[in-house]
Amino acid sequence: MSTTPQHRIGSGFGATSTADDVLRGIDLTGRLAIVTGGYSGLGLETTRALTRAGARVVVPARRPATAREALDGVGGVEVDELDLGDLDSVRAFAERFLASGRTVDLMIGNAGIMACPETRVGPGWEAQFATNHLGHFALVNRLWPAIEPGGARVVSVSSRGHHFSGVRWDDPHWRREYDKWQAYGQAKTANVLFAVRLDALARDRGVRAFALHPGGIITPLQRHLPKQEMIERGWIDEHGTVLNPGLFKSPEQGAATQVWAATSPRLDGLGGVYLEDCDIAEQAGEGDQNGVRPWATDPDQAARLWALSAELTGVDAFAA
Repeated sequence: MSTTPQHRIGSGFGATSTADDVLRGIDLTGRLAIVTGGYSGLGLETTRALTRAGARVVVPARRPATAREALDGVGGVEVDELDLGDLDSVRAFAERFLASGRTVDLMIGNAGIMACPETRVGPGWEAQFATNHLGHFALVNRLWPAIEPGGARVVSVSSRGHHFSGVRWDDPHWRREYDKWQAYGQAKTANVLFAVRLDALARDRGVRAFALHPGGIITPLQRHLPKQEMIERGWIDEHGTVLNPGLFKSPEQGAATQVWAATSPRLDGLGGVYLEDCDIAEQAGEGDQNGVRPWATDPDQAARLWALSAELTGVDAFAA
């Protein structure tokens, strides 16, 4: 199968399903997962659900002490240090993990930042593109010797935010006219394109990749947004109370799609697609709020982004 059609498959789950719902009847004993940012928001719920199903979960964290505190009492977890905005940190984490001789069964790129003020990391890269995409790109490529033998599923947590912008090829680092939401959109489009290209490169080796929108959830991801902006968007009132609970998922519901992507037998033999509400999403038409934009699943753009990312990070597990 060269490509997976971008159409719903009738998974039996939906927007209100939780991570525990989609894992019911699935035994992950003996399986190892890596969940970036697996100690906060959706990542924390993902880690908890995977461990309840028997998995061992490695949580690489920019703030290891905070991660250990958040995961206190959760069995089957180990915390290590990783800053996705620092490629030396990515390399060091990958080297430590590879030295352990273990293989990866589930790789979930969950960590991310959203709509932050203009911030530069590394050699002047825009922080959202660098952290959300380039850091995960480098991480997966460096961990490839552990990912391939496990026939892993690689899950890239994107967002409906990819609707805001495709890749800005002439200025991916936003050196002019920075817009925090469009920069976030570009980074989330990059998350989808990464999964599209990785799946094309890796499927013949038994590794499949998926991208997804977890849903709207109030989590620490909103930490860069001024309270007034969230009030103006109709998310909260002046007291911080969520105004329209039906607009948002709970963290347990928000974690469901990435857990489903990583574990569901319904996805065996499939890959390279964008998911939402625990199913494969439809292509988004003009004006659609749901679904995936064509620029995020275009195989030519995916290949172009892969080449750019390999050039910027200096790592490519698939280089000839």
